Amino acid sequence: MVGEQSDVPDVFDPRIYAAGIPHDRFRELRDRAPVTRQAEPEILGWPAGPGFWAVTRHADVVRVLKDSETYSSHLGATQIRDPDPADLPFIRRMMLNQDPPEHGRLRRLVSRAFTPGRIERFAVTARERAGKLLAEAVAAGGEVDLVRTVTDDYALLNLTDLLGVPASDRGLLHAWTERVIAYQDPDEPPVLDEQGRPVNPRSPAMLAEMFAYAQELAAYKRAHPADDVMTSLATSELADAELEMFFFLLTVAGNDTVRGAAPGGLLALAEHPDEQRRLWSGEVSVDTAVDELLRVHPPVLSFRRTANRDTELAGQVVRAGDKVVVFHASANHDERVFAGPHRLDLGRTPNPHVSFGDGPHVCLGAHFARLQLRVLYEEARGACGGLTLAGPPRRLVSNFINGIKSLPVRLPEPTARPA
Repeated sequence: MVGEQSDVPDVFDPRIYAAGIPHDRFRELRDRAPVTRQAEPEILGWPAGPGFWAVTRHADVVRVLKDSETYSSHLGATQIRDPDPADLPFIRRMMLNQDPPEHGRLRRLVSRAFTPGRIERFAVTARERAGKLLAEAVAAGGEVDLVRTVTDDYALLNLTDLLGVPASDRGLLHAWTERVIAYQDPDEPPVLDEQGRPVNPRSPAMLAEMFAYAQELAAYKRAHPADDVMTSLATSELADAELEMFFFLLTVAGNDTVRGAAPGGLLALAEHPDEQRRLWSGEVSVDTAVDELLRVHPPVLSFRRTANRDTELAGQVVRAGDKVVVFHASANHDERVFAGPHRLDLGRTPNPHVSFGDGPHVCLGAHFARLQLRVLYEEARGACGGLTLAGPPRRLVSNFINGIKSLPVRLPEPTARPA
């Protein structure tokens, strides 16, 4: 295994991301070491790992994501940290951690549940919810935390409606999501094993409660079918273990994509008042604005692959078994693809960001996420006269999820309806 390069900036330490995307570090890597070795020291109680290749340029990120034969999701799963070898067969059941053709079979089965008609019908409910949450936040007056008052509830309630989870059980989904996505954050203390070591939140022991619930909900949906995703999954060809993994994937990824992107987009608007005015006045399309806000604040920072064979990437020899980690946040700011990448341009087109990935694993719920974000921004335009920061945001400590834990803002009453 090639040794780590000591003269390149570290982009592994999850604590770095508490201050925001480390753009200076990513730019240095893109310019002089676009595919480079990174160390995996012991951090926050999590054991040291063997290191990995960090991929930071847009073209190389797309190449890795599209080439599943060379860069496997199955071999070592998709998190930077290696799973416990005993857990790996279990983790590989998830579609996210599979390669074609198995991945394609599962994706086709589940994609039937995300019919355009179902999602568009859902848009009416999402709009009503966004309008209500925003109106209440504006009516509160003064300073509000948009994460606590609007975006967390918006993402979670939308997801549970789409899945068909009863209102009384929504707190369970929130708790399970927090356990998985915030495991590196000091505000979410880790569960420790008998030796005092952190337990992987994706391990069988940590997911047993969620899986039991998934089977209980599926049985209910078979007896009481409804127009929701869980009814579609429960009555499909999925085996029980596959259904459990899909419930996990949809609960965590389905919630956290919008939960991360929505406050990130609103933060970007607050930080760029001129672009905010363009959106509020109707000068730019909400659809192009959604993609630009996703570009500057991707909900996922990185994904891991494992080399299936010896290969070469950006002049570096990558050996079979090496970990290869793509950094979406860096690719989205690559000067070779995006003119003025650090300038927010809500009318930017084309906008080939990789916030939803690329290749066979491109986000299954991307259309659903864009719909929710478009509705939220449209309703925000009508609900308030703009938004300004009332204090610094608090960010998630994570090298995986680009999360915002609080976003204090002021929301003045609207002066006029947008054009």
